[in-house]
Amino acid sequence: MTKVIQAPGHPGATPSSRALVLDAIRAAGSISRVEITAATGLTGATVSTTVRRLIVDGLVQEAGRGESTGGKPRVLLELVPASRHALGVHLDSADITYALVNLDGGVVARLKRATRPDAEPAAVVRRMARTVRELVESAGARWEKVLGLGVVSPGPLARSSPTVLTGPAMGRWAGFPLGERLGEATGLPILLDNDATAAAVGEHWTGGANGSRAFAALYLATGIGAGAVVRGVPLRGASSNAGEIGHVCVQADGPECWCGARGCLEALGGPQVVVASAEAAGFDLGGPGRPTSERFAVLARAAIGGDAVAASMLHRSARYVAIAAQTLAQVLDIDRLVLTGPAMALAGSLYLPVVQERLDTSFFARSDHGVEVVISPHANEAAAIGAAALVLQGELVAAGGSVRIAVGRPA
Repeated sequence: MTKVIQAPGHPGATPSSRALVLDAIRAAGSISRVEITAATGLTGATVSTTVRRLIVDGLVQEAGRGESTGGKPRVLLELVPASRHALGVHLDSADITYALVNLDGGVVARLKRATRPDAEPAAVVRRMARTVRELVESAGARWEKVLGLGVVSPGPLARSSPTVLTGPAMGRWAGFPLGERLGEATGLPILLDNDATAAAVGEHWTGGANGSRAFAALYLATGIGAGAVVRGVPLRGASSNAGEIGHVCVQADGPECWCGARGCLEALGGPQVVVASAEAAGFDLGGPGRPTSERFAVLARAAIGGDAVAASMLHRSARYVAIAAQTLAQVLDIDRLVLTGPAMALAGSLYLPVVQERLDTSFFARSDHGVEVVISPHANEAAAIGAAALVLQGELVAAGGSVRIAVGRPA
């Protein structure tokens, strides 16, 4: 029987010695036992015992010797990337993105499959189960070495049950026990989370944070979301729904949003609003039967190609997104902002200068430090990669807040 667990999400969650040692090795690339002791605060004896067990388990290996500092050169340790893998899936209304990553966060394989918004969730889950197995086999990885499957979607999450509560575009999924059904279909441990939070964790794992102590990922797909990572730990809040920046009010008497509030950022500058405005102005984006993401892509290409009207519509959206960026920077005191998500993969070059200018001129702490704005190199698949990274983070860091679905593996 499937068991549902809520992983600890408070800042004081204490990783195990195994998790601390693994994460120290992952972060350093190669590191000695003495350096692990200094980095983790563990005793030398604990580090030695833990490393020995990790080597026996095949997760860590010795990698030569470092430079001598006057005494005997120290033996360096590194992860064995192919020893374990994790799967990530990003479920959206128009398509599903899959990613397989190895133990150090390297992307081994990825693919995207279209899906119909009216498809029955049970049928979609069966296809997802088949696809993840095919992805693992095509990459030459061993199924029994897959640590788990992370599934992310547009939030918010339901804290009390393994379900996803979404906007109108994914209404069929509301209340559906996604984690439980997918766990039964795959035999893998399942982790559920918000796509924007996952994207931020993915950036942390794949180097997008670039050493930042506090950074955020601003995620633009069919809606607007954000995730933040501070000192390697994602910020989650009481129910793992931190970062819903798209539903911050920026106009008190503004239009009604699907969430029930008025004047939300998403209702004023989100991709759905941009698409609707463009079509009302006479743009042929493929008609209402076409997914919002595809229609937004048509408009973005027109803007990049020199269409002044299309560019002005995206510029208006970018100004609202810049407000979201400023809000994140003010509240979290970040020093790096990663623009990511499928919409940013296409239109990021139009959004970035608007966001950077606002932060350069309006960020409260700008006299002390700036906020560097960059576009993710894997913005299209960021949520799926992040979903897999969340599985790895659960294994290595043991401090998260995702809803975990623990199931027994098939014999």
